[in-house]
Amino acid sequence: MNRKTSTADTIYLLLAFAIMGILYYSSSMGYEEQNVQPLLHQWLENEPLRGLLERIEFTYAGSVVSVESSGYIAFIEFFIRKGAHFFSFFALGLFWFLGLRNRVNNIYLSILLSLLLTAGYASFDELRQNFHPNRTALMQDVILDTVGGLTGILMAFFSTGGPKKRKRKIRFNR
Repeated sequence: MNRKTSTADTIYLLLAFAIMGILYYSSSMGYEEQNVQPLLHQWLENEPLRGLLERIEFTYAGSVVSVESSGYIAFIEFFIRKGAHFFSFFALGLFWFLGLRNRVNNIYLSILLSLLLTAGYASFDELRQNFHPNRTALMQDVILDTVGGLTGILMAFFSTGGPKKRKRKIRFNR
Protein backbone atom coordinates (compact mmCIF):
# COMPACT_ATOMS: atom_id res chain seq x y z
CA MET A 1 0.00 0.00 0.00
CA ASN A 2 1.45 3.35 -1.01
CA ARG A 3 1.59 5.81 1.79
CA LYS A 4 1.08 9.44 1.03
CA THR A 5 4.30 11.13 -0.05
CA SER A 6 5.28 14.40 1.53
CA THR A 7 7.56 17.32 0.77
CA ALA A 8 10.12 15.71 3.07
CA ASP A 9 10.24 12.65 0.80
CA THR A 10 11.11 14.88 -2.14
CA ILE A 11 13.72 16.74 -0.10
CA TYR A 12 15.35 13.41 0.84
CA LEU A 13 15.58 12.47 -2.84
CA LEU A 14 17.06 15.87 -3.66
CA LEU A 15 19.61 15.35 -0.89
CA ALA A 16 20.53 11.97 -2.40
CA PHE A 17 21.10 13.63 -5.77
CA ALA A 18 23.10 16.43 -4.09
CA ILE A 19 25.36 13.86 -2.42
CA MET A 20 25.83 12.14 -5.77
CA GLY A 21 26.84 15.49 -7.28
CA ILE A 22 29.33 16.15 -4.49
CA LEU A 23 30.78 12.65 -4.88
CA TYR A 24 31.03 13.14 -8.64
CA TYR A 25 32.90 16.42 -8.14
CA SER A 26 35.14 14.91 -5.47
CA SER A 27 35.99 11.93 -7.67
CA SER A 28 36.99 14.32 -10.45
CA MET A 29 39.73 15.79 -8.28
CA GLY A 30 43.22 14.36 -8.22
CA TYR A 31 44.86 13.16 -5.03
CA GLU A 32 46.96 16.32 -4.84
CA GLU A 33 43.82 18.47 -4.61
CA GLN A 34 42.42 16.34 -1.78
CA ASN A 35 45.65 15.79 0.13
CA VAL A 36 45.08 16.59 3.82
CA GLN A 37 48.55 15.54 4.94
CA PRO A 38 49.94 19.10 5.24
CA LEU A 39 47.05 20.02 7.53
CA LEU A 40 47.51 16.83 9.53
CA HIS A 41 51.21 17.65 9.96
CA GLN A 42 50.16 20.94 11.60
CA TRP A 43 47.44 19.45 13.79
CA LEU A 44 49.27 16.28 14.79
CA GLU A 45 52.77 17.70 15.09
CA ASN A 46 53.53 15.72 18.26
CA GLU A 47 52.08 12.50 16.80
CA PRO A 48 49.61 11.77 19.61
CA LEU A 49 48.71 8.12 20.14
CA ARG A 50 51.64 6.97 17.98
CA GLY A 51 52.53 4.21 20.45
CA LEU A 52 48.99 2.84 20.30
CA LEU A 53 48.64 3.20 16.52
CA GLU A 54 51.96 1.49 15.82
CA ARG A 55 50.40 -1.77 17.01
CA ILE A 56 47.78 -1.71 14.26
CA GLU A 57 48.57 -3.42 10.97
CA PHE A 58 46.26 -4.87 8.33
CA THR A 59 45.97 -5.37 4.58
CA TYR A 60 43.64 -3.28 2.42
CA ALA A 61 43.46 -3.83 -1.34
CA GLY A 62 46.62 -5.93 -1.24
CA SER A 63 48.71 -3.31 0.56
CA VAL A 64 49.85 -3.32 4.15
CA VAL A 65 48.41 -0.43 6.13
CA SER A 66 50.44 0.47 9.20
CA VAL A 67 52.36 3.35 10.72
CA GLU A 68 55.57 1.51 9.86
CA SER A 69 54.74 1.01 6.18
CA SER A 70 52.96 4.30 5.48
CA GLY A 71 54.16 6.73 8.10
CA TYR A 72 52.13 8.24 10.91
CA ILE A 73 50.38 11.00 8.92
CA ALA A 74 49.55 8.77 5.91
CA PHE A 75 48.14 6.16 8.32
CA ILE A 76 45.81 8.76 9.86
CA GLU A 77 44.87 10.05 6.40
CA PHE A 78 43.94 6.51 5.34
CA PHE A 79 41.27 6.37 8.05
CA ILE A 80 40.00 9.86 7.17
CA ARG A 81 39.66 8.89 3.51
CA LYS A 82 37.96 5.57 4.21
CA GLY A 83 35.73 7.21 6.80
CA ALA A 84 34.70 9.74 4.16
CA HIS A 85 33.83 6.84 1.83
CA PHE A 86 31.75 5.11 4.48
CA PHE A 87 29.87 8.17 5.76
CA SER A 88 29.16 9.76 2.39
CA PHE A 89 27.58 6.53 1.15
CA PHE A 90 25.90 6.08 4.55
CA ALA A 91 24.14 9.41 3.88
CA LEU A 92 23.41 8.45 0.27
CA GLY A 93 21.75 5.17 1.27
CA LEU A 94 19.88 6.86 4.10
CA PHE A 95 18.45 9.57 1.84
CA TRP A 96 17.57 7.13 -0.94
CA PHE A 97 15.61 5.02 1.53
CA LEU A 98 13.88 7.97 3.20
CA GLY A 99 12.95 9.39 -0.18
CA LEU A 100 11.66 6.11 -1.60
CA ARG A 101 9.96 4.43 1.37
CA ASN A 102 6.60 6.14 0.75
CA ARG A 103 6.87 5.99 -3.04
CA VAL A 104 7.33 2.23 -3.40
CA ASN A 105 4.59 -0.28 -2.60
CA ASN A 106 6.72 -2.57 -0.46
CA ILE A 107 9.10 -1.40 2.28
CA TYR A 108 11.51 -4.27 1.54
CA LEU A 109 11.50 -3.30 -2.12
CA SER A 110 12.40 0.23 -0.98
CA ILE A 111 15.36 -1.20 0.93
CA LEU A 112 16.50 -3.24 -2.08
CA LEU A 113 16.08 -0.35 -4.51
CA SER A 114 17.95 2.02 -2.19
CA LEU A 115 20.77 -0.49 -1.79
CA LEU A 116 21.01 -1.09 -5.55
CA LEU A 117 21.10 2.64 -6.26
CA THR A 118 23.79 3.16 -3.64
CA ALA A 119 25.93 0.19 -4.71
CA GLY A 120 25.44 1.08 -8.36
CA TYR A 121 26.64 4.62 -7.78
CA ALA A 122 29.60 3.35 -5.73
CA SER A 123 30.55 1.10 -8.67
CA PHE A 124 30.13 3.92 -11.18
CA ASP A 125 32.19 6.26 -8.99
CA GLU A 126 35.08 3.81 -8.72
CA LEU A 127 34.93 2.98 -12.43
CA ARG A 128 35.11 6.69 -13.26
CA GLN A 129 38.14 7.07 -11.01
CA ASN A 130 39.89 4.39 -13.06
CA PHE A 131 39.96 6.80 -16.03
CA HIS A 132 41.20 9.77 -14.00
CA PRO A 133 44.93 10.37 -13.69
CA ASN A 134 46.33 10.00 -10.17
CA ARG A 135 43.25 8.07 -8.99
CA THR A 136 42.76 4.37 -8.46
CA ALA A 137 39.62 2.29 -8.60
CA LEU A 138 39.35 -0.31 -5.86
CA MET A 139 36.74 -3.03 -5.46
CA GLN A 140 37.35 -2.78 -1.71
CA ASP A 141 36.12 0.84 -1.84
CA VAL A 142 32.94 -0.27 -3.61
CA ILE A 143 32.38 -2.80 -0.83
CA LEU A 144 33.12 -0.19 1.86
CA ASP A 145 30.74 2.28 0.17
CA THR A 146 28.01 -0.35 -0.12
CA VAL A 147 28.37 -1.34 3.54
CA GLY A 148 28.13 2.35 4.47
CA GLY A 149 24.99 2.69 2.34
CA LEU A 150 23.44 -0.46 3.80
CA THR A 151 24.15 0.80 7.32
CA GLY A 152 22.38 4.08 6.53
CA ILE A 153 19.43 2.27 4.98
CA LEU A 154 19.02 -0.11 7.91
CA MET A 155 19.35 2.67 10.48
CA ALA A 156 16.63 4.63 8.69
CA PHE A 157 14.48 1.51 8.36
CA PHE A 158 14.64 0.64 12.05
CA SER A 159 14.42 4.23 13.29
CA THR A 160 11.25 4.80 11.28
CA GLY A 161 9.43 1.82 12.73
CA GLY A 162 11.09 -1.16 11.07
CA PRO A 163 8.87 -3.98 9.90
CA LYS A 164 5.41 -2.93 11.00
CA LYS A 165 3.09 -5.73 11.83
CA ARG A 166 -0.24 -5.73 10.10
CA LYS A 167 -3.17 -5.14 12.31
CA ARG A 168 -5.46 -8.09 12.18
CA LYS A 169 -9.11 -7.36 11.95
CA ILE A 170 -11.15 -9.26 14.46
CA ARG A 171 -14.36 -10.51 13.00
CA PHE A 172 -17.18 -11.86 15.00
CA ASN A 173 -19.66 -14.20 13.43
CA ARG A 174 -23.20 -13.41 14.31
